[in-house]
Amino acid sequence: MKVAIDFGISNTDIAVSKDANVDFFTLPSKKIDHSMLDEIFKHLNIDIDDVDKIAVTGGKSDSLESIYKNVEVIKINETNAIGCGAIEIYNTHGPFVVISAGTGTACIHHQNGEFNYIGGIAIGGGTLQGFGNLVLNSSSIDEITKKATFGDRKNIDLLIGDVVNDIGVLNPSVTASNFAKLKKKDDVSENDIAAALLNMIGEVIGTIAYLNASLCGINKVHFIGRVSTNKYIKNAINERLKLADMRGIFEDNREYGTVVGALKLITTN
Repeated sequence: MKVAIDFGISNTDIAVSKDANVDFFTLPSKKIDHSMLDEIFKHLNIDIDDVDKIAVTGGKSDSLESIYKNVEVIKINETNAIGCGAIEIYNTHGPFVVISAGTGTACIHHQNGEFNYIGGIAIGGGTLQGFGNLVLNSSSIDEITKKATFGDRKNIDLLIGDVVNDIGVLNPSVTASNFAKLKKKDDVSENDIAAALLNMIGEVIGTIAYLNASLCGINKVHFIGRVSTNKYIKNAINERLKLADMRGIFEDNREYGTVVGALKLITTN
């Protein structure tokens, strides 16, 4: 049995490989030390004597000792874990760009078997939760998303069609300025704010995705990370990619992309 652990800022993802089967688990992230490993294996009800190797990545996992209860702890560079996870999930081996959308957002380029970090932004699920707590009194992404179901971002955002008659290829529904209508409004719906907030997060991620892909000469972007599974954020990402005539690729289990890559790296080595 092999176990891979990705220590994210918000969530700790675990992949367990046994008899060609892989099971996934998620726990809230805590301080990264051996007591956290104790908690993980207790939660999974795994006998450590059945484990051959443990892979760790993300956070400050490189501060862990190299042995846990007589089992080797292999520390995986997060860039390599993200890139290898994209290869596994998307079964792609040529040049590609993958966006890891989690608490923050990272962009990795793959070419000729090499993974390179080409940029990141401090916008992601953490931003959504922080602003949600500030303006909606909730840091729960599920609750924010539920509010957005009944909201309309057009009551919050200024759109191209609101400010100009024609701007070339841009659709009138494209955002001209996020949240700009609030400067003249006192009575604001929480549902509308939730819809605008999710959309803004997606637009920013989509913009950094197509800019980096353009620099690499690639016309599509692969996504991993839990934030990319939110339907409103995903839609906003796609709308931004369309502006650059690109497409986003979104496969099942992509929220576990980094831990999948870490597991693959200890399975093949």
